[in-house]
Amino acid sequence: MTRLAIVLLAFALVVLSAILAAVGAGTLARLDGATYPAALMRAATAFAAALTLAAVIAGALAQILT
Repeated sequence: MTRLAIVLLAFALVVLSAILAAVGAGTLARLDGATYPAALMRAATAFAAALTLAAVIAGALAQILT
């Protein structure tokens, strides 16, 4: 397995987990009585936070492993 395939697989898993976090946050917000725009904003915030966390962890690991 080449490095490119590993990187693409890891990227796909990170994006999938961010999407799942966004769906969960939006669903919970909607169940809590938020309007659709507010629930969408919460979902977008959760998506961005998950991607940011993944980028920070990847940066820290890159500094440690090199």
